[in-house]
Amino acid sequence: MGVTKDEKRGTWTVQCWYKNWTGERCKKMKRGFASKREAQQWEHDFLAIASGEPTMSFGEFCKTYETDIKPRLKPNTWQTKDHIIRTKLLPYFGSKPVNEITGSDILNWKNELMHTKTSSGAALSQTYIRTVCNQLSAMLNHAVRFYNPSSNPMAKVGKIGSKEGSEMQFWTKDEYLRFSNATMDKPSSFTAFEVLYWMGIREGELLALTPADFDFVKLRLSITKSYQRIKGEDVITDPKTRKSIRTIDIPRFLVDEVAEYIQQEDIEPAQRIFIITKHGLYHEMERGSRMGGVKRIRVHDIRHSRASLLIEMGFGVLAIADRLGYESIDITYRYAHLFPEKKSSIANRLEIEGSERL
Repeated sequence: MGVTKDEKRGTWTVQCWYKNWTGERCKKMKRGFASKREAQQWEHDFLAIASGEPTMSFGEFCKTYETDIKPRLKPNTWQTKDHIIRTKLLPYFGSKPVNEITGSDILNWKNELMHTKTSSGAALSQTYIRTVCNQLSAMLNHAVRFYNPSSNPMAKVGKIGSKEGSEMQFWTKDEYLRFSNATMDKPSSFTAFEVLYWMGIREGELLALTPADFDFVKLRLSITKSYQRIKGEDVITDPKTRKSIRTIDIPRFLVDEVAEYIQQEDIEPAQRIFIITKHGLYHEMERGSRMGGVKRIRVHDIRHSRASLLIEMGFGVLAIADRLGYESIDITYRYAHLFPEKKSSIANRLEIEGSERL
């Protein structure tokens, strides 16, 4: 056992024993190392990962973390985590033993993170910094729970960044109609934005839609899946959350618009209706905003626009959260500040009610 040389091939082989997660003793063999030192290093790394020792390096722990976590996540969720790990965590903590990461190390890392620039030279957003901190904290918590380091140093140091993004933007109904009129020259764009605005669904939910998702008789739309583009391939996943799976009533005019588009394009029941990428949607947003003479907002802000209009129309937060597929009504409450006049209108109404008592 251990490291031996294959005299015939001139390479080195590793054979070692380890215990798997059930405690069963298993044998591992790997051939083809160019040098004895390379083989010994691989044996050391493998045994550290297999045994889950807290002395394993953070880089080694990342491999274990991927094995533990990746099978439970949607592909696009893991892709986001993997990018953060590779670009923001491994360069700094990669060679350091997990059990030797200190609060001081994390403070120094945070300082570097605050001064990190994007490829365009812009500073990282406060919400993204918070996301990166959350990822490191989640990994250290996982190490504490399953691989025996005594504590998570992030808990003592605290996180930086902001939970809340920049102030959300939205279009009024008039602004949306001006934008919509500007996109009528492209039926695919016009119809896609009509569904986004009037139904308030997410981009991924829109791009996963097929004709079979529409009940053109009962005027309903079923949201059961989401579209992602991962490593150059189209991937259909479950929606973002459990509450995202929902059935929504559709106004008659929108049913007619969608049905007409499907017929014109001769789209089969199981085919995706909108064969466009998220980047394509962003481009059309920019074009339509410019031609319609309205402020430029993000594609996701169309969803904010729908929620804000429903609030202005007087619908309750439970009904809005249910229609838009929010997991919590707390998200819906974030829109309340967009309509400060509602507060004064309540006061005015109470004043009228009170005066009627006299």
